[in-house]
Amino acid sequence: MKKSVLLFLSLIIGVASVVRADQASERKALISRVETCEAILQEFMGRPETAIPPAVWARARAVVIVNQLKAGALFGIQDGWGVILVKRADGSWSVPALISSAEASLGLQLGVNTIEKIYIITDDATPKKLFKARLAIGVDARAVAGPHYAESQKDTKAYLDTPVLVYTKKLGLYAGATVKTGYISRDDEDNQILYSTKYELPELLYSNWVQPIPQVEPLMRLIARYAP
Repeated sequence: MKKSVLLFLSLIIGVASVVRADQASERKALISRVETCEAILQEFMGRPETAIPPAVWARARAVVIVNQLKAGALFGIQDGWGVILVKRADGSWSVPALISSAEASLGLQLGVNTIEKIYIITDDATPKKLFKARLAIGVDARAVAGPHYAESQKDTKAYLDTPVLVYTKKLGLYAGATVKTGYISRDDEDNQILYSTKYELPELLYSNWVQPIPQVEPLMRLIARYAP
């Protein structure tokens, strides 16, 4: 009897250890996603042809950074992930919350490549549309290609009031041109693992109940520097 109990306890301990190891590995991968988004922002801002001008940052109420993988032959699929941060009523920026991103398109497309995007959201209502699971950029919220720093001498007032300004490294997007870029969706399960919390997207973005972990603070400082 004692041997059976000991064996049962050993199995429980072993399973718990495996679960903890899996969660630690998954959390490490999620931290890497946030760090990648930080690197994407640094790369965008490091070159005049892709940098977002100060006039746009001054209007930012939320920032979304997305990393997508595009693959396909006749039917293209873009599947990826990213983060969203919002500017709260007191002027502080939220912790970065993990999101999923996807897009589908028809037409001849061969090969595999990555697509990096930054969305500058200029109103407070648009980010909250994610509370209903997902937000279609260009459908649920009007979106246009935003001006870059190299174009900042041009008149940008005509479209600064657009809810979403889209930035990519893809050539051929003219500032002010209407665009549709698929959808982003909330990822509560991954956020709960990343922040070791039971809270979900609304609390992450609009409360101070979840404190930032050290690994996300560099991205938060970077955003606060560009959009104080």
